[in-house]
Amino acid sequence: MSLTRRQVTSAALAAIPLGVAAAVPAQAGDSRPRTLFIAGDSTAAQKYSDAAPETGWGMALPFFLHKDRPVANHAVNGRSSKSFVDEGRLDAILAAIRPGDLLLIQFAHNDEKTTDPTRYTEPWTTYQDYLRMYIDGARAKGARPVLATSVERRRFDAEGNALPTHGEYPAAMRALAESERVALLDVQALSLALWQALGVEETKTYFNWTETEQDNTHFNPPGAIAVARLVARELLRTRVLAPRDVVRLHDEIPTSWITWPAPLSSTLS
Repeated sequence: MSLTRRQVTSAALAAIPLGVAAAVPAQAGDSRPRTLFIAGDSTAAQKYSDAAPETGWGMALPFFLHKDRPVANHAVNGRSSKSFVDEGRLDAILAAIRPGDLLLIQFAHNDEKTTDPTRYTEPWTTYQDYLRMYIDGARAKGARPVLATSVERRRFDAEGNALPTHGEYPAAMRALAESERVALLDVQALSLALWQALGVEETKTYFNWTETEQDNTHFNPPGAIAVARLVARELLRTRVLAPRDVVRLHDEIPTSWITWPAPLSSTLS
């Protein structure tokens, strides 16, 4: 189920907007909105004003979806496939999800933390076991699970080659998607190709680099928009969504569309 090299390069470059392009026309959807739920970590999560300009790609995904395809972003900073389940967060999604909805699942960044038993999973055993809980849970509710390999960090070698950072986790997710017959969004491969196309210096304008921070994992608004565009294109390519469900795939998205609400008075983070 992995993409060819040509597909990866073409799709990654397509995440860079063309500037002036017509939006895909919106059409009437189903009789009720089908919600896209996101289960994931800080790279996708909603950020608040105290974290700005850090931006999760899940904050930008609604810009590329028709209004009848709302997003319920349950991604939370620091969670792995294991800790998200152990904290009852998957149960909360399954209590709200309805037949016909979608559950997009992206984990690996924190599953990799070998020194933290509350989050660590092994790629070919416990990682796949936990991912199956999301798959089975969604299916039991009549919803459709969708797996997404984790977006890549910004890391280059001395020759300027973008380097993969997720070890065996993307391969383990690809194999699971094939065996379970689940749609796979190969965001890891596509984002790695995008960072390579942008290069060492240009990628800094996509990540949360500020005067006080050099963050090569989390995004600023341009980066979140670019990754959300990759996700939306993959949802279309894999036929999880139909052409009528997506909009603005080739449009320039103003960064001013990103907003950070005030921090919640009490939140788990």
